[in-house]
Amino acid sequence: MADSSFDIVSKVDRQEADNALNQAAKEISQRYDFKGTDADIAWSGESVLIRANSEERVKAALDVFQSKLIKRGISLKSLDSSEPQQSGKEYRIVGNLKNGIAQENAKKISKIIRDEAPKSIKSQIQGDELRVSSKSRDDLQATIALLKGKDLDVDLQFVNYR
Repeated sequence: MADSSFDIVSKVDRQEADNALNQAAKEISQRYDFKGTDADIAWSGESVLIRANSEERVKAALDVFQSKLIKRGISLKSLDSSEPQQSGKEYRIVGNLKNGIAQENAKKISKIIRDEAPKSIKSQIQGDELRVSSKSRDDLQATIALLKGKDLDVDLQFVNYR
């Protein structure tokens, strides 16, 4: 019988992120506590740019965006945001959505699988994802449960389970 396998990836659904950003922009434009603060949120290439005229307002706008991401099913581990920086009379936060598993995180995950998963499990790094394979599907499911239980600093999805 052939080996069963699955892939570990870290991807953000761009459409869902776009919907979350649009919802956050609408809420920021309508909320009373943002009136007169010139607060806004928009895409700036591949990153998200949040602007307001005070540090507290720009942090509040980031909080609104984060709550919309959570409602859309996007983990906050996928959002990498900077500290508020003053630029002229306004404060800015730049946030990036992380796609793919970085090499050092892939090595950490692979080490966890080697050390703690059932011995029949094999893992290999393929670019920005990991392929995990074994003869036993039960061992693969145990590995998924093991990784879901770990507190890693990347958002993991398990795809192509076959």
